[in-house]
Amino acid sequence: MNSQPSGGKSSKGTVQIKNSNKRLQLVFRYGGKRHYLSTGFTDTLRNRKLAEMKARQIELDILSGNFDTTLAKYKPELLLSTVTPTLTPTFTPVVEAEPSLVELWEKYTDFKRPGLSPSTLAKDFTKVFRCINFHLPIKTLDSAVAIRDWLIANKTPNTAKRILTQLSACCNWAVKSQLIKENPFENMATDIKIPKADKEDSDINPFSRDERDRIIEAFKNNRYYKHYAPFIEFLFMTGCRPSEAVGLQWKHISKDFSSIRFEQAVVISESGLTCKKGLKTQKKRTFPVNARLATLLKSIKGNTVCVDAKIFPSPEGGWIDIHNLTNRGWKSILAKLDGIEYRKLYQTRHTFITLALDNKMDVKDVAKLVGNSPEVIYRHYAGQSREIVVPDF
Repeated sequence: MNSQPSGGKSSKGTVQIKNSNKRLQLVFRYGGKRHYLSTGFTDTLRNRKLAEMKARQIELDILSGNFDTTLAKYKPELLLSTVTPTLTPTFTPVVEAEPSLVELWEKYTDFKRPGLSPSTLAKDFTKVFRCINFHLPIKTLDSAVAIRDWLIANKTPNTAKRILTQLSACCNWAVKSQLIKENPFENMATDIKIPKADKEDSDINPFSRDERDRIIEAFKNNRYYKHYAPFIEFLFMTGCRPSEAVGLQWKHISKDFSSIRFEQAVVISESGLTCKKGLKTQKKRTFPVNARLATLLKSIKGNTVCVDAKIFPSPEGGWIDIHNLTNRGWKSILAKLDGIEYRKLYQTRHTFITLALDNKMDVKDVAKLVGNSPEVIYRHYAGQSREIVVPDF
């Protein structure tokens, strides 16, 4: 039995005592589900002792196979009559308190978990949980307007809109699951307008050919980050997503170095960096290798014979952490290059696409190489890659 103020998950057979909306609540797992049982007691020393007795009873019943799945056995009325047999207190049935936003999000995450990828859990669900649990000054559903105002004041418009959208989805699920009566966040996200510059599709600012080559050379000549020079050059030469390059193994390179097979990516999950099958928009794609790229791959491989070996391992031999590389190596290198405006590592992809179009490659071919649709290339790159000249007339 654990007694703690909030957070954490209870393992099977272990009952936690939590403070929920100033009331003591018993939380435990049984039958593959997480149960929340309100005692109705305020959080005082005496009431915690009463809750601990009930928690111990539940734990013993689970271990002995006598658990009451209706939960009737564990209601507050029985707890009071067991502790004070000589008294006949009047007891008003406790109305189950509405779950807090933290509790709802935990239940919603458990419900969605089987169908979510590791990256979605880590990037979206875990980030929302941290925002709710550690940052929001208020966490009750009746304070939805105040929560919206806090998000708008403390987050970027894009982040605030995304979190409100996710909270609304959570509450829609809770309504359908009969956990709450209405969704207090409904349509709130639609009121937030995203500035055009904040949209990811508008964040296309490729490097020039000269800037690309200077960056590659800077990595090669840097005593601290030269290990990443082949990786950076590879990104510029293929236009692949960084996560796709990190996940490459030698089994994905043809024996004659004529093609590369992209079919997996390394993403951030709840347990750290994880390699997952499939790509962002497709299961796999093949990339033809030109002479420069073949030379690069041959120089990296050397005497490596293990087909499962990573092509671009971290200095310690694990997967490269893109976030760590960006915040240290990438920022450090670009800061020392005069005349080059800082841009995200992902601009290596935009640079490849732009230079390919400048060299008269067909839009459909470029789209196939990088795993985009021709429509995306037309919409976001083709119009920017050529100079428009107004003729005399």
